[in-house]
This record gives sequence, C-alpha cells and structure tokens, in this order.
Amino acid sequence: MTTSSTKPKGVHLVGSIPLKDSAEVFQALSSSLGTRLRRMPDGETGERSGWIRWQLQVFLNHPMFDLAPADPDSYTAQQQYRLRPETASDPLTFGQLGYSAAAKSSYAEFSRLKQEDRIPEGCRFQVSLPTPLAPIAGYVVAADRAVVGQAYERRMLEELGEIMLFVPAHELAIQWDVAVEFRIWESVSPDTAKSVKKGLIEGLVRLGNAIPAEVELGYHLCYGDSGHKHFMEPVNTANMVEVANSLSSGIGRAINWIHMPIPHDRSDDAYFAPLNGLNLGSETELYLGLVHFTDGVAGTQQRIEAAQRVVTAFGVATECGFGRRSPETIASLLQIHTDVSDPIT
Repeated sequence: MTTSSTKPKGVHLVGSIPLKDSAEVFQALSSSLGTRLRRMPDGETGERSGWIRWQLQVFLNHPMFDLAPADPDSYTAQQQYRLRPETASDPLTFGQLGYSAAAKSSYAEFSRLKQEDRIPEGCRFQVSLPTPLAPIAGYVVAADRAVVGQAYERRMLEELGEIMLFVPAHELAIQWDVAVEFRIWESVSPDTAKSVKKGLIEGLVRLGNAIPAEVELGYHLCYGDSGHKHFMEPVNTANMVEVANSLSSGIGRAINWIHMPIPHDRSDDAYFAPLNGLNLGSETELYLGLVHFTDGVAGTQQRIEAAQRVVTAFGVATECGFGRRSPETIASLLQIHTDVSDPIT
C-alpha cells in the first residue's frame, strides 16, 4: 500500500459498471469511494452496458435506413446501415436516442440517495456519452456518414438539452468518450494527417462548447476496450497530450477533467515523458487510467510512481469503463482505487 504522502488525490470512473442497476451502482460507489469522487456515473447498466451497441436499434428501427453488408475489417465487426436511395432527398431526423430517458431515470435515484445523505453533498451526477462520431463511424456506411452524422449530432445535443431540464446545472457533469477519434488519429497517412486531425479537433471542440459553463465538462481519451484490448497499444502519451492541449486552447469554457489510459505493462519513463508538454488550464483535473485489476495495488503503484516523475497532480482511474468485467471483480477493483488514492477533501 502507498503512503499518504505519495498517494494521488481523487478517483474518476469512466462510466460503465456491470452491476444490476443504477441504484446498486450508486450505493457501491458511495460506500467504497465516497469523498474520493467528484462525480458519479450511473454505471450504464442494462442495455447500455455495451457502450454504443444499443444504438444499433436507432438505425434498425429508422424507416430511412437499410442494413448494409458488415465491414470485415472493422475493429468490432458490427453491422452497418445505409440510407435508402429513395429517401436521399428527404430531410433526415432522429427520434429518441435513449440517453435522455436513461439519465432521467438514473438521476431520480441519485437525487433520492443524496437527500438521504448516502451520496456526498458535492458529488455531481455524471453522464458519459459517446461522441456522435462513434455510432456513425461504427454503424453507418462511409458514403452516408457526413449527412447522417449532422442529423445524429443535432439529436444528441437536443437530448443533452432535455437532460439539463431535469438535472440542475450545479449537479451535472458531462463526459465525452473520445474513442473512434483516436482510432482515426492513429491511422491517418502523413499526407492527410493535418486536415483529418483538424476536423477531429473541430468536432470535439464543438461538442465541448455546446455544454453550458455551469455544467462540468470532461473528456475520456480512449484506445478502445473490445475484448479487454485496445485497437492498438499507444506508443506513449504524445497523441493524447496533443489532443488535450488542442481542446484546452480551442474550447471557450473550462474543461473540468481529462482522462488518459495507461497500459498495464507501461511503467517506463518513455510512456509518460510527453506529459511534460501537457498544457491544461488550472481548473482542469488530470486523471490517469493506471489502475489495473490484473496486477492490483503493487502494479498500480509502479505506474503511479512513473507518472509522478513527470506530473505531480493527478487522480487515478482505470483505462476504460468496467462494463466488460465480471461483476464479481468490482468490489476488489474499487478497493484497489481506495488503497492507492486519498480523498479529495
């Protein structure tokens, strides 16, 4: 176990937690992590447990889409959809995506437990959302992505507006999950990299600026977790630093937190060295996803010490959500977080 003088302060939870429902999630997190959390997600339980997989039904049930052949080279080999040719000139809109309805149900439980003093007073209700690019790139054929992406993003921002109607701004935190963007970022060829990266940053900045200043805003930078594997292992933190710095300089409001993954086998200085160039605002908390169940407190402590040779102020997290884990491992995983961190207050 680490000593109190070397422990990072605070814990961040990316989103998914494989428990029965939001009530069970909130109670487990409150009892195990308590004042280590500034924000508490609802666990993305039930149909949301597969991250964006539940959004397939949005396209399946939409009258303007047909099923297209699957892309055999896809990271997750998911079904894809295309616009029906006969509807090409029709205006495209989306109905309920489900994010607003899920948040409304979970917030009712969150609010109840807070009123009973079972959730710390200052803890916010965290809504973790995929960027609109994720379901579009995953489930829509390339030729239709621009048109469909604009309509889908409009609807997602409308649902965010709905969430803000029932969750008070001072209790709400929004996290954008940035996963597909990194897959694209890492794979672009040198001759297209500049323009592609510029477009990705512009999209992420647009999403950040859509969140009112009174609502907390964070970004989970992600290399995927399909089958407990990244789509590729990051060479180091350089690309994440570049994205984080671009967001910090481009967004016209505060970013409250940035989360970065740390692979379990990386406690070497080379992986962390680019963090020397991190240029975040004073209001932005850094959370490093260096907690791993596979090597517990000892391995996590090695990664903490490696990070502390470069950055001194950060909180701890896992690389991604817990959703693909066995529920039986969650209590032990949360205990690792407790053992290696100090409360925020």
